[in-house]
Amino acid sequence: MKILYINVLYSPYVAGGAEISLKLIAESMQARGHDVAVLSLAPREGIHSEQVDGVRVYRAGLRNYYWPFSQKHPNAFRRLAWHLRDRYNAAIRSDIEHILQIEQPDVVSCHNLVGWSVAVWDEIARANIPFVQVLHDMYLLCANSNMYKEEGACHGQCFRCRVLRTGHERRSLQASAVVGISRNILDRFRGVGYFAGVPHHVIYNARRIPAVSGARKREPGAPLKIGYIGTLSPIKGVEWLITQFRKSKVEGSLYIAGRGQAEYVRHLENLVATDPRITFAGYVDAADFYAGIDLLVVPSCWEEPLGMVAVEGLANNLPVIASNRGGLPETVIHGVNGLLCEPAEPDSLGEALTALWQDNVLYNQLSQRARQSIAPLLNPDRMAGEYETVLQAAIKK
Repeated sequence: MKILYINVLYSPYVAGGAEISLKLIAESMQARGHDVAVLSLAPREGIHSEQVDGVRVYRAGLRNYYWPFSQKHPNAFRRLAWHLRDRYNAAIRSDIEHILQIEQPDVVSCHNLVGWSVAVWDEIARANIPFVQVLHDMYLLCANSNMYKEEGACHGQCFRCRVLRTGHERRSLQASAVVGISRNILDRFRGVGYFAGVPHHVIYNARRIPAVSGARKREPGAPLKIGYIGTLSPIKGVEWLITQFRKSKVEGSLYIAGRGQAEYVRHLENLVATDPRITFAGYVDAADFYAGIDLLVVPSCWEEPLGMVAVEGLANNLPVIASNRGGLPETVIHGVNGLLCEPAEPDSLGEALTALWQDNVLYNQLSQRARQSIAPLLNPDRMAGEYETVLQAAIKK
């Protein structure tokens, strides 16, 4: 097959898990003998090509008012103007047409379309080429891609997002297939009418994570080293974790790794005050981080599409405490490899922390099952094989 992948970014530019997964998919498919190319966006004008670890990559200049991945925070008017153009960015169709003519792909695999918009779908359909849409986040439903506001997770589209996503549901019917990286995210889209009648699949992301020696073991009464790694932002539940840790009677420490907007990080640091048990580590090596903690917490307040950080923790033999939201319960199984808590019941997090501090037998059981429980997600060949089957079916459709 000749496959063109389209995503907002591609390595070495990474904004989230989608870029990590896409690189693994593209390289795996090329290793299987398929002719692979990737089309992504860049902050400079024009279209430029290069080789990234043997994969042919095109980068097209974003045709919008500003590059959304910089540290600058545009005012409300410019943000609204950006989103209005991103509702349907007709200007970018010429770039899609150009690359389709060069590559002549048998099938296109669309991933995160921030900046591209669903104009991509129309141009691919006009060229009479089948395409598969992979759902990594809520972008096709929500301008902010997360369906979350200051007051909490959105249970449906707000008026603003309904306006900015007018016509998306209808255009989604052009897809030859749709893939959700979790059952949760696929069901959310199909539940509101997207991709009606389109063949649908769940393909969990994979990661290459080397095995580490043996399950973790705790002795009764030992201090508990608790860790969080990821973006420091309100939707990630870091403040909830800090509050519950300080409120609990757990003897141990809390190690927070990751970065965020400076103002919010200062807020978290002020919340901690002078508590010596809590450390902000900034950017760290993930392997070193996992090796230095006893327990990983993924306290997301939004509907995390899958939550690969939980998978990484489990692969490192760590029990995981996670929110019972989004795709997290599809990997963190309560009482099997971790514990689930409810953001709507704040004390449930503190209770979970206390349980794994006090009950070393439970901790050891969860640790022993952790890596094996997510073994299929540690097999990139499984992921590539499933995508290969979907893409081949789309061509024959």
